[in-house]
Amino acid sequence: MSDNAVTAPNGSKPFSAYERMIAWRYLRARRKETFISVIAGFSFTGIMLGVATLIIVMAVMNGFRAELLTRILGINGHVIMQPMDRPFDDYDAVIKRVDAVPGVSFAIPVVEGQVLAKGNVGAGAGALVRGLREEDIAKLQLVSKNVRQGTFQGFNTAGGIAIGTRMAENMGLGLGDKLTLISPDGDVTPLGMAPRVKSYPVTAIFEIGMSEYDASIVLMPLEESQLYFNQENKVQSIEIFADNPDNVDALKKPIEDAAQRSILLTDWRQRNQTFFSALQVERNVMFMILTLIVLVAALNIISGLIMLVKDKGHDIAILRTMGATRNSILRIFLMTGAAIGVTGTIAGVVLGVVVCLNVERIREFFSWVSGTTLFNPELYFLSTLPAKMDFNETFSVILMALVLSFLATLFPAWRAAKLDPVEALRYE
Repeated sequence: MSDNAVTAPNGSKPFSAYERMIAWRYLRARRKETFISVIAGFSFTGIMLGVATLIIVMAVMNGFRAELLTRILGINGHVIMQPMDRPFDDYDAVIKRVDAVPGVSFAIPVVEGQVLAKGNVGAGAGALVRGLREEDIAKLQLVSKNVRQGTFQGFNTAGGIAIGTRMAENMGLGLGDKLTLISPDGDVTPLGMAPRVKSYPVTAIFEIGMSEYDASIVLMPLEESQLYFNQENKVQSIEIFADNPDNVDALKKPIEDAAQRSILLTDWRQRNQTFFSALQVERNVMFMILTLIVLVAALNIISGLIMLVKDKGHDIAILRTMGATRNSILRIFLMTGAAIGVTGTIAGVVLGVVVCLNVERIREFFSWVSGTTLFNPELYFLSTLPAKMDFNETFSVILMALVLSFLATLFPAWRAAKLDPVEALRYE
């Protein structure tokens, strides 16, 4: 009788109850099949950990990029306008024209300069002074909404400065304390350029959440910064904030037309190209490396099923003589292997989601247990560990794990289906 002429028991259809029952029985461990069960357990654990690790790492890297982008773009303009032929002595008129460009949220004048800052403690450190108007700081919600001490009200006339929380901690400063700023570009004397040294009281302390900014940025009233850096009635640049930061290319031409003068435009991608390119490369490499964990677990499925096929040779012979087709045997072992992959993937997704939702609490717990600071803000820029899950990315991880698990079952299942009753008895 040909193989096609043999029907499944009771004329059952593909993936019928009896096929599922046998596949389930093969998944349950018996005393003499402990080793096979251990391999299946390792395969399940490997897939679960691989999927969970992929989801967690990708979510943390996405969150890290998103948080950095939010903070970088929250205090720096999306497009930086700098003068070409003459200084920005007409910045108010230029800003008025640029604000009218569709797609531009607002534009602000900025005076910047590097200084040496000296507080109550420490030897001093480099700092970046940014001269801004009070009304412009109000537009920078990342700063204005994160004031920890003091206030920005009356900032233009208060005669003081605002610093970040880390600078305040490092230099032992509080509200009312004075921070001494030393700039190499001071007054010209007969003996040469004399450094400019001036002390300012601290009127506000903010926390952006990015350690580099909180430790190095000093906000100064625009008019005072113009005097301090010898830029009377001028600004060094105009920072333009767009409604959609990803659409800055389309804004450059209208902004150039609105400026009505020779300017140089630099967008946020050009200023941070190396940094974000490195993050993207690292993200792609980590995905490929962590995929190997799932691949190794899938190979364990192959070895476990091959051993199961060898152990179940007598059962295969009985099933074949009872009328089970080769395709039925193939489906039984496919379901056996696929069950490991599917359950491992589901468990990995659940574990990954739970960890992502509680990643900061987990970091704090392990920091408490180890007595060390995990994810040190001084090294990783951000003060908290972010995690942002992307649906398409998570779906691709799930699909990849399921495909690898299914492919791993094909060869053992095909090998089981190729056995005929006489050959199968030789495995006993």
